[in-house]
Amino acid sequence: MRGKPAWRRRHPAPRHDNTQPMRIHRSFNLGVPACALTIGNFDGVHRGHQAMLALLTSEARHRGLPSCVMTFEPHPRDHFARKLGKPEMAPPRVATLRDKLAELERCGVDHALVVRFDDRFASMPPEAFIHDVLVRGLKARYVLVGDDFSFGARRAGNYAMLDAAGATSGFDVARMMSYEVHGLRVSSSAVRDALAVGDMRLVESLLGRPYSISGHVVHGRKLGRELGFRTLNLRFPHARPAASGIFAVRLHGLVGQPLDGVASLGVRPTVEDAGRVLLETHVLNWPATLGPEGGYGRRVRVDLLHRLHEERKYDSLDVLQKAIAQDTDDARAWLAGRG
Repeated sequence: MRGKPAWRRRHPAPRHDNTQPMRIHRSFNLGVPACALTIGNFDGVHRGHQAMLALLTSEARHRGLPSCVMTFEPHPRDHFARKLGKPEMAPPRVATLRDKLAELERCGVDHALVVRFDDRFASMPPEAFIHDVLVRGLKARYVLVGDDFSFGARRAGNYAMLDAAGATSGFDVARMMSYEVHGLRVSSSAVRDALAVGDMRLVESLLGRPYSISGHVVHGRKLGRELGFRTLNLRFPHARPAASGIFAVRLHGLVGQPLDGVASLGVRPTVEDAGRVLLETHVLNWPATLGPEGGYGRRVRVDLLHRLHEERKYDSLDVLQKAIAQDTDDARAWLAGRG
């Protein structure tokens, strides 16, 4: 009987039961002798991504390797859009980096490498990417990519080049084809399109979970108090979120059970024109045990379940106040009907 490879004898297979936190790296030195790797933006970590990560972690266990995801911040298309002076060319962002990393961890990934996508990285020839990053830096023994994967300067590297390099450099290469739900190819673009029109049922089908945004509750202008609708504010750090509008929501993390609410995601055109994106959530029944200031600093997650309407600009604060009251009633009715 053949013995296990030397690395497997010296290093037990990693755990994938989420008892060990995922390690996050900013350099190519993971501190491990070898790894099983996949590469991508993973915006939204949709069901196609989840299927790829399940294959990655399964293959990693089989080989006795830790699993690793290489992802990028900023998004490569953000980088090139800024260089061209055309920010509108950047894709709307589905998820924050925080939420993406949380989903990667939930999928059982051991290591996440967040690469700063800049001019230096963008200009790296594909041969240098293979030799310096995959072989010398990450010590990859297994590399899993999507069916449309390309890499290196001017996207000159492709699957065939990677597969040939793996045969000579000692790593296996696998490719995963598209993932479909009800005949629709699951992709970050499909999620963005569904969010743009407010089809939250389709979004949930593509993600395999409700669309959510998480973060720490921060202080705002306190205008909601003056209007009679106190809100919990989360910052969305990207200028172009894939979703915007007024939503019926459920909020998690304040107390032991989820709380119904109504939320606004956007730039608040009636009261502010700074381009800053906020998610403002009004809890329909505020827990008395928290007191009036009990939400600040808490890390919460807001599930955006149903879009009531697009973001609107109102002529006055009085009109805005009446609109919020109507949105609150509509959200309450929708959530009651959903059960």
